[in-house]
Amino acid sequence: MMNKVIALTASLNGGIEVMFNAVLENACSEMGGMMSAMDSSSRNAGKMLDPLTLTYKSTRQVSITTELIEIISGASALEAAE
Repeated sequence: MMNKVIALTASLNGGIEVMFNAVLENACSEMGGMMSAMDSSSRNAGKMLDPLTLTYKSTRQVSITTELIEIISGASALEAAE
């Protein structure tokens, strides 16, 4: 009788261990998939950001240049008026 209880307990523990390992492996696979997806997203965002940054900097440079031209033109006009 005791041998049957020990055998039953061992088989239950073995089953629990198998289930735990399956759940753990599933969780690890899911996390690995999420990490891979986040890495791809970060790379794609970087690829999209580079041209946008270049466009922003070019537009800002044009704006600053335009303001400087307006300031210099105004100063020249004041000088000519004097």
